Amino acid sequence: MYQSNELTGKQKAAILLIALGPDVSAQVFKHLREDEIEKLTLEIANQRKVPQEHKDRVLNEFHQMCLAKEYISSGGLDYAREVLEKALGAEKAISIINRLTSSLQIRPFDFARKTDPAQLLNFIQNEHPQTLALIMAYLQPEQGASILSALPPDRQVDVARRIATMDRTSPDVIKDVERILERKLSSLVTQDFTAAGGVDSIVGVLNKVDRTTERTIIENLEVQNPELAEEIKKRMFVFEDIVMLDDRSLQLVLREVDSKDLALALKASSTEVAEKIYKNMSKRASDMLREEIEYMGPVRIRDVEEAQQKIVNGIRRLEESGEIVISRGKGDEIIV
Repeated sequence: MYQSNELTGKQKAAILLIALGPDVSAQVFKHLREDEIEKLTLEIANQRKVPQEHKDRVLNEFHQMCLAKEYISSGGLDYAREVLEKALGAEKAISIINRLTSSLQIRPFDFARKTDPAQLLNFIQNEHPQTLALIMAYLQPEQGASILSALPPDRQVDVARRIATMDRTSPDVIKDVERILERKLSSLVTQDFTAAGGVDSIVGVLNKVDRTTERTIIENLEVQNPELAEEIKKRMFVFEDIVMLDDRSLQLVLREVDSKDLALALKASSTEVAEKIYKNMSKRASDMLREEIEYMGPVRIRDVEEAQQKIVNGIRRLEESGEIVISRGKGDEIIV
């Protein structure tokens, strides 16, 4: 029999599930991968008889971990450490915090993501565009969109470009910016050294801003950096986003699409997209399209992606000409 301090993480998990009982354990299993379930099931089966002392200690450790996670969520890493040190002593607190931080993957500017965007804007709007870009790259897209929309047009473009072209940032730089912002917000910070920024980051933000802000940024980027602007536009609306179109807009799109391209595009699409398209076609047209897809045979992924991009390009053209509207972000609600 293992001593409690020699138990592996897997053994502790098995003992915890045994202690929680079959009903609760079944609910936990619903959130695990198949391979994780197999490993835990085997470990549970190997636990012939678990002493009550082991159950108590594992349950107590689990409870402490839950409390620590709650402390981090509500007050930051330093707050969690302070509370745990007072409750359990410094050594035990450090042990729990170390286990948690290795699994939680706490990101830089965690405190900023819990701050109201309008309040945050007051503290950062006059910062250098590169500093703004660094902070916004770690925010939630909705927060970033709110801040970006409130900036003057020239700074919107500059910050968007810097976010899109950002790769990795020195941990020391991140730490310095965090420290300054921490003092301004009188909040507690957490940190890790993950990469942020890039085209996907700015696309996530632009998808949440109003159309006027988006258009201003894209049009200016087309002048400053055409390749970057084109890359962003390609990712702004992907084929799977067709489900966002209202029926009238989708019907206008379908009139412009070649039937062969549509069949090819749907060959590898989701059921949701396919059903959305079929719903906006006549029964005869949808039956013919289904038949064409069925008899198409194997196709190259590259050909499917090219067909989907053709349709996306057509959607963008119709939007730019004002014939259809893609709803995105606040202020873009559609009036029929």
